[in-house]
This record gives sequence, C-alpha cells and structure tokens, in this order.
Amino acid sequence: MSLFSSAVLVLAVAVSSAVGFTPFGQTFQVEVGANGNLTFNPETITANVGDTVIYNFHPKNHSVTQSSFGDPCHPLAGGFFSGFVPTDNLTAASPTTFAITIKDTKPIWVYCAQTKGDHCQAGMVHAINAPPTGNTFDAYKAKALTASKPSSSPPDGLPVGGLRKTSVIVGVNGLLQYSPNNITSLVGEVIEFNFNPANHSVVQSNFGDPCHPLSTGGFSSGFVPTAVSPSGATFQVVVNDTKPIWFYCAQTTKTHCQAGMVGSINALTSGPNTLEAFIGLAAKASDSTIPPAAPLGGILTVNGTVVATDNGDVLDSSKVISANSSISTVPPPGTSIPPDVANLAGGYQPSSYNWANNISDQATKLLQVECFLDNILLEVLVNGHNNLTSGGWSHVYPDSITGTIGGMTAQALVHRSTSSDSLSHYNKPVAGLCSYNFPITNVDDFVHVALTLILLEIGLLLDIVATVVLSDPWLIVPLASTLGSKSRMAGMVNMMQDHIAAAAPREAWIPAPLVYSYAMNHYVVPKSCPGSAGDLGGYTALPPLTLTNPPVTGTQRVTSVTVSFDTSIKGSLFIAWLGAWGSVEYTPVVSTAAGQGTASVPADLSGHVWGVLTSAQGGSVGELMKVAVAGPDMVWVTNPEREG
Repeated sequence: MSLFSSAVLVLAVAVSSAVGFTPFGQTFQVEVGANGNLTFNPETITANVGDTVIYNFHPKNHSVTQSSFGDPCHPLAGGFFSGFVPTDNLTAASPTTFAITIKDTKPIWVYCAQTKGDHCQAGMVHAINAPPTGNTFDAYKAKALTASKPSSSPPDGLPVGGLRKTSVIVGVNGLLQYSPNNITSLVGEVIEFNFNPANHSVVQSNFGDPCHPLSTGGFSSGFVPTAVSPSGATFQVVVNDTKPIWFYCAQTTKTHCQAGMVGSINALTSGPNTLEAFIGLAAKASDSTIPPAAPLGGILTVNGTVVATDNGDVLDSSKVISANSSISTVPPPGTSIPPDVANLAGGYQPSSYNWANNISDQATKLLQVECFLDNILLEVLVNGHNNLTSGGWSHVYPDSITGTIGGMTAQALVHRSTSSDSLSHYNKPVAGLCSYNFPITNVDDFVHVALTLILLEIGLLLDIVATVVLSDPWLIVPLASTLGSKSRMAGMVNMMQDHIAAAAPREAWIPAPLVYSYAMNHYVVPKSCPGSAGDLGGYTALPPLTLTNPPVTGTQRVTSVTVSFDTSIKGSLFIAWLGAWGSVEYTPVVSTAAGQGTASVPADLSGHVWGVLTSAQGGSVGELMKVAVAGPDMVWVTNPEREG
C-alpha cells in the first residue's frame, strides 16, 4: 500500500507511533438546566486527558463558569466561561453549545453564574474529576449553598477557555430557511452552518442590498450540493464584533433569497434594520449573485476535512480530501507530494532549484541537519493536527485555527523537499525518520513543542544561509523563502500562546550543532535514526542544559534563570545568550551546587531566547562551538512594551 492514496490528505493521519501524543478521547454531554431544574446533568464526570465535555443549554439563561474549590460562585482567574446562553425553547436545547477539552486530571469546579434566582447558591454546580475524599463534590456543593451573593462572571462577559458554537441548519426539512435565522451571538463565538439537500449557500450581504455579496470582504460558503441529511458539510464563521451581520442563500432556482432564505446575526430587535425588514427587502431584490470563488471568510469542511478556496462558486467534490483515508506515519523524505497537500500548502516545491554542478561538503552536512529537523517538526505537526481535527483536542480551537495549522503542516512537508530534493540530486545521504518521544500530554504542550521546533528551524536556516552564501549561492533563494514562511508560522503560534506575533526585531541565529544537540536531547530516541545519514556526518550532541524561571505575563520580564547541567561540568561557566542575527551576550553562572547555578538575563532581549552553557566568554556565534559545553535551552523573556 502506498503512503498516499488519491485524494487523500497527508494530515488526516491515524495516531502516530511517536510517543507523547494523547490518544483520541471520549465525548461527554452535560445538560445545563434541563426540564427547568437548576442542575447540571450529570453533576459529576470522571474524564481523562483528551476527553471533551460539551455543555447543552436549556431555558432560561444559564452559564458554565469555572471556579476554585474554595470560592464557588465566583470565577477562577484564567478559568473557562461560556458566556450566558438565553433560550426559550422548552422542548429542545439551545443550538448554542460550549465545549472544553480536558488537559489534565486535576479537579475542575463549575457553576452557573445566573444571579436571578441565585443559581449557584441554589446548588447549580458541577465537577469534573472530583476526588472521592477531602475536597469532594458534595463538599463543593455545600460551600456553594453558603457562598457570597451575588454570583459573579468574568467582567467582559465573553466566552473564554473553550469553544462556544451556535449550529444553524441550512434547508431544514427541505424548507427554504435557516434555523435559527435570527442569531444573538457573543464576540468570539463560532457560527456553524450545517447543509441539507439539495444545493444551498451562505453568503454575507449588507442590509440595504440583500441577495448580493458585499463589494469587499465578507464570507461565502459557495454552493454546497448535498444528497443526504445530515450531509457532513459545514461552514464556520467567527463573530469578531457586535455589528449586525446579514446573510442569504444565493440559489437562483426557486429564488431562495427572495423567498425568505435569509438570516442575521446580532440584528436590532426594533427600528428600521430588523430581520423582518431585511426579509421584506430581499423579497423585492434583483436576481441573486455570489462571489466567483469559495469558500471565503470562513472554513468549509466535509466530514471534518477542510476544503481549500477554489476559483469556483460550487463545491467540487473531487477536491474534497477524504477524512476516512490515512497514513500511519510521516512519509519518508523523497515521497512525492500529492496535489491535495500541495493545494493546502499553497504550492509545490520549486520546479527548478538552479542547482550548481556540485554541492560543497559544508552545504551537504547542513542540509542533512535541516532534513533531520524537518522530520521531527512534521511528526509533531501531523500528530497535533490529527488530534485537533478528529482526536481528543477537536473542540479546543475554532476551525479557522485548526485549518491554519493544517496549512502549516502541508507547508512543512513542502519545505522538507528543499533539503531532500537537493541531497538526492547530488547523490548524498538523506536523513531518514527516527523514533521520537515528545513531552506532550495536552494541546498546550503541543503548541510549545511546535513553536520550539519552528524557532530551531529559523535559527538553523539562518546558520545555513550565512555559511553557504559564497560556496553554494543557489541555495539562498529556496532557503530564504522558507525562512519567511517559518517566521509567519512562529508568529501564528506565538499568538496562540498569548504572546505578540513578533517579540524581537530579528530572528536568532543558532549553529547547526546546537540545533542537533537540542533535538537529540529532547525528542529523538537514542540510536533510532536509520543508516549513516542518521549520524549526520559525525555531529555529537552536547550534554543537556535546563534553564528555568518563574512564569511571567504581559510585559513582566525574566531577569534571571536557574541553570541545571551535568555535574561533571566544572570550572568558570557562562550562559551565552543568542540574540538577533548573530549577536551573543554572556552572563556568568553563579554556582549554587554541583550542576546548579543562576545567571542573569540581558535586559535588551525580548521574546523567546536561547541560552548555551560555555566555558569562556567573548566569542561570536561562529566561534561558539569552541567553548560550548552544554545546551542549548529556550526561555520566554518578555513581551516588549507597546504604546497604548
């Protein structure tokens, strides 16, 4: 069986053999206020890491708010909050749900923050993984009954820490309507349109010109032909502000828009610009139109798989990547990239690298390290994306974020072709796949490891470019263009960690031996890399280095770190801090015990910073390996201060 099947996305993988990723989780459904009762049902859940809990809301107006055990009825700093979900439907739950993914097995304490009727103090509380003794659920509930009034919620009232989603049925029961068609939404909420037969669309317009798309911006699903219900086809948009949003179906057969197949998000309930007024305008509108490309402004998926934007307004099923087919591992270097993956990446590798007649030994060695690191990054991204699309993390991020990570994964596969294609062209050994052990138990770990590897890639690319600029100039263009893409990836993942996209004006240059050392010490199973290329031309990993510091937020700054290293390393020691584009600053290590010490962090560094333990100070980055004795390791220093 080939590694790739036709119309199969490399990213839709089964659980990888790499150690560290959480297996697919169980989904729990919790009813909030069902049958008019002030209860969560079930009141308690025992969940594992990677499990998902979905909260379904019943009348009249409830919330899901995380607290501490000791202070029920009041929000936990950094905890999750659904926002309030008003609903008057007495026979069914609200179309709005709130989902969280379990990141660890610590107890989670939850309450409804509705103050009308003091829901929390009336016993409307809930727990996940409550212990059987000590701080039990019954003890938490007893505390809630006597908690201070009124209950409180996060001050902005917006959902946080989970996925708030409203589901809209498109063409419900064969009718030309959206259900619901008048949605009240919070900022950050995802609106998911679920398509039914036969051929509908969701297109944004303005109030005054229904049945026609916005002249600029806006969203469009394109036409989504379906034959069964449910079809598995969905279109998601994220509500970014509280301004009214107007949408319609552009199907001209039976003039769907003019027949009333329109809807609104956060429309006014009175005055001239209500949903009823919009329906009236649509009835008199000219023939419906739709943008020429789709999807736009949202994420279209079929059976959980993202559909890329195409120059056409009708979903082409031949371009839908099967979510049922999969590969078990990252493909070996040199495997052809299928069209679907190239489409998701935004293109293939270059048609011509303008290869020279030969390649230098230095360039060969560096490209082998690059391929070695690409293999590791792909293993992390492929497994992470799989968990985000159909595994235990599937409700952590909106589809827009998950789709972006999918695009990053496809691009990483294309990037690897630069080194593997070039090494193969010159008949040089290509670094094969090793076995890996990743320190990943939850989605936050995944984001941290992915960012670490991307920053290592950036530092290594700078090292290669600086080293081969004279001996192998043909390499500069493909590597520099890859460097730009990797920097955008780093910015994206930085923001996922609540950091600014670019905390430093330039990237850090990391010598290849240090990149190899970090990867071998943190991710690669010893002696698992295949063949002579697995040795990467004789690189030897330095002993590991650990730099730790208290966590900081915002513009708080790390001023010093605790340094841990092998006790056999003695003498005067320093931390070499790798700054932007080859700058190096040294601070002495003050010994506190064998293999332990402290070191200050230079005040002019921002963002993620790499440190290396050295036996001397004063050398440039090019001379660093002469004095390096352990490392490197990475620490987050600070967000730089920004005006207003």
